[in-house]
Amino acid sequence: MLLAVLLPLSAAAEVICALGSGASAYNAASDQRPTPDAMEVARRLNTAFTSICSPKCPQIAMFRNTTAANAMLVLNGDDAKLVYAPKFFQSIDDTYGDGAVIAVIAHEFGHALDEIYPARFKNAGSTQELRADAWSGCALAKVDLSPADLGGALFALAKYPSLAHPTWALRLPALRTGYTECNGEGAKFDNGVDRSKRQAALSGR
Repeated sequence: MLLAVLLPLSAAAEVICALGSGASAYNAASDQRPTPDAMEVARRLNTAFTSICSPKCPQIAMFRNTTAANAMLVLNGDDAKLVYAPKFFQSIDDTYGDGAVIAVIAHEFGHALDEIYPARFKNAGSTQELRADAWSGCALAKVDLSPADLGGALFALAKYPSLAHPTWALRLPALRTGYTECNGEGAKFDNGVDRSKRQAALSGR
């Protein structure tokens, strides 16, 4: 199971990836159980990823925390958790749809999956961030988003990178690699890219 309900990890845990700034302000003592909506999205991802990573899927706890950066994967020894800022998830869901939340969670899960299966998307790029993007693309294919939700997902990933992310020009092929290698149609992905570009133009980004 990718998603597990575990006790909060200690404050000394290492932040593997944080989408957005502010990770240094994170206080693990403020971790709370995720909202039902966030849990439902995580369950959808759990179903999508289990068919790929079984029988060796990582266990990742999930928490909401007002002190967190937008979304973070935190590691403490062999234990991992995804922590998200509730206002961030609410904002991207309201603005870009469920696909945006799915894509963000999938990227963070992708870091954990890359640790177990580093060769799975080695053709997506030489960095962990690009391979995590490929896992996110794979999840978007497995969940089978609508064209509108796919466009929103891609736009959200582009708008909220980690500080370690390379340029979008490098990330987009990695996402497409994951999407098509997990049986997603290339034409549908490209349509989602076009939709995300239109969203970017409308937002002035």
